Amino acid sequence: MNDDRPVLLETRGACLHLTLNRPRALNALSHTMVRILDEALTRAEQDAAIVSVLLTGAGDRGLCAGGDIRALHDDARASGRASLDFWRDEYRLNARIARFPKPYVALMDGIVMGGGVGVSAHAGIRVVTERSRVAMPETAIGFVPDVGGTCLLANAPGRLGTHLALTGRSVGAADAVLCGLADHHVPSRLLPDLTEALGEETGSGASVEGIVQRFATPPPAGELAAQRAWIDHCYAADTVEEIVRRLRTSGDPAAGAAADDLLTKSPTALKVTLAAVRRAARLGTLEAVLDQEFRVSSRAFEQPDFVEGVRARIIDKDNAPQWKPGSLSEVDDEQVARFFAPLTPGERELGLAPRPAHDTSAQGGAQAG
Repeated sequence: MNDDRPVLLETRGACLHLTLNRPRALNALSHTMVRILDEALTRAEQDAAIVSVLLTGAGDRGLCAGGDIRALHDDARASGRASLDFWRDEYRLNARIARFPKPYVALMDGIVMGGGVGVSAHAGIRVVTERSRVAMPETAIGFVPDVGGTCLLANAPGRLGTHLALTGRSVGAADAVLCGLADHHVPSRLLPDLTEALGEETGSGASVEGIVQRFATPPPAGELAAQRAWIDHCYAADTVEEIVRRLRTSGDPAAGAAADDLLTKSPTALKVTLAAVRRAARLGTLEAVLDQEFRVSSRAFEQPDFVEGVRARIIDKDNAPQWKPGSLSEVDDEQVARFFAPLTPGERELGLAPRPAHDTSAQGGAQAG
């Protein structure tokens, strides 16, 4: 595509087609893109002639690799606050997508990570292909899954979500469907035909779900179903240390590899992520989870592990981050609890979930934003 706009908008019949258009950056989300998407959904919601919304990514590598990590890294190094403004709008967009009143179809072809999950896996109709690799890889860069990812992973069967949250591993089509991150598998070669059908048929009263199902096929075999026994046992432990111990002693080579993988991640990020997923399972709504994630992201943004993780994995690519603290034993419960503490009035809560009338824990900014 020669158009240099970061998001392309095209009305095809009764379908508003949104294309993330930064293919050289694997369609990484910027604040501008989030605003454009939000404005487009307002248009779609208010226009009776638009029956459905379709989200795709430009290029052949993937829908979206996440937020603009380099920009977030630079902001953190400069002790800036622009990233918090970005997350505030991004998380609101994630919630809006989940509650959007018209069919919202996300084609999760290729790489779909982090923020890419946020704009797709909350959709009403989520399509993966044989090329899909879906992940929340934040622990590798000293961060914690966000964009509603802890809500999605907390609702995955058994302990699969905990496994994916801590390791940050990507999954293919079958496992994405198994974990509740997607609904249908459509071969990538059929995506142009599906896109055309959505544009031509939705205005005639055809069911959007029915159109997608017409193109759907069984996905290639996944991996996680056969690994449920050791995953469910090991990740049921109360602490990351015990999870690692169980993985090491399970006798399954895949479990041992997972333990080795975990020990390369930020110890702080691992412990906060485990707490975030467990808490998300009890919160009840996506909005409440996004409020929690905004607190956690705000705190993680201030930690040295985030800057160091991006440096090691993305910028210098030496894959040798120096985490602080450097071991799980050095991260105590009090340190973890600080990530979940209410923000100060000056910081402003996200405030998506309604609070009980007697709750004064986050006054000052809970309704702003």
